[in-house]
Amino acid sequence: MDDLKQKYLDQIADAADEATLESIRLAAVGKKGEVALKMRELGKMTPEERQVAGPVLNALKDEINSALTAKKAGLADAALDARLREEWLDVTLPARGRPQGTIHPISQVSEEVTAIFAEMGFSVAEGPRIDTDWYNFDALNIPGHHPARAEMDTFYMHRAEGDNRPPHVLRTHTSPVQIRSMEKMGAPMRIICPGGVYRADYDQTHTPMFHQVEGLAIDKDISMAHLKWVLEEFVKAYFEVDGVDLRFRASHFPFTEPSAEVDIRCSWEGGTLKVGEGDDWLEILGSGMVHPKVLSAGGIDPEYWQGFAFGMGIDRIAMLKYGVPDLRAFFDSDLRWLRHYGFASLDQPNLHGGLSR
Repeated sequence: MDDLKQKYLDQIADAADEATLESIRLAAVGKKGEVALKMRELGKMTPEERQVAGPVLNALKDEINSALTAKKAGLADAALDARLREEWLDVTLPARGRPQGTIHPISQVSEEVTAIFAEMGFSVAEGPRIDTDWYNFDALNIPGHHPARAEMDTFYMHRAEGDNRPPHVLRTHTSPVQIRSMEKMGAPMRIICPGGVYRADYDQTHTPMFHQVEGLAIDKDISMAHLKWVLEEFVKAYFEVDGVDLRFRASHFPFTEPSAEVDIRCSWEGGTLKVGEGDDWLEILGSGMVHPKVLSAGGIDPEYWQGFAFGMGIDRIAMLKYGVPDLRAFFDSDLRWLRHYGFASLDQPNLHGGLSR
């Protein structure tokens, strides 16, 4: 028995892998193994011999099984050590890289603008990008002889001969959404209208398709003072500055009266825009009090209600905030550009966590 025990203990110690270990187990304590054969010989022994040989064989079987279990655990530990050496990872490095997909700056800025105005009680209104010239021009007090209605500035949809339906255009601003919202919601109301618009123009600061956001607030006692406060709060939140100076310059828009262009105080030190300081002024949007004819076109009585409106280019304010030099790059579908200017998919803007992280 001692020779048999030593034989298998030596083989178990020399086993290099689990397959070899399994072969040793079968040869030693398997159903046809040597220890099992010895156990069968107990039936041929006298009771006195069985009392001596039985405990010895059971002890041998238990010792071999214990050695097999210990060796198997040792081989598993060795395999784990080898795997850890091969798959070593510096846990001080970031767990994951930046996601491959990125959010387009226009989408990001649209979300930023929406978050800011939502805090001031404005809801988001949307409308069709193809609309009738009544909603796009007539309802906004834009006369038929106005240059904006010429085909050199506006994209008109093709009409077949004999088609008596009103002309349709690719909307030149999101103001038609204001008319549709007035028809649907009435007064009072506070909305912003973000979306894509179209005009026949193309250079470094103009593209045939671009994006606007317009705002409209209607109530009984609204004034230019309310408009000024809303725009000041927006500029401070959007550019993430504590203070800002706005300059209102008298202007003319058919849909507002009085009308004003709005400039912000800024500086261009080293080619970088700094808002709220310096001696320069930069035009960012147009605004004014809603013209009574526009209120009437939307089904609202101008004798009892009044309001203010404003509009700005999302692409333009995105260029100013994030240093994009050419408007046309927004529409080039250049992945290298998007990887540089794009935003991670989890960068959801909010006023509490920060608009741009």
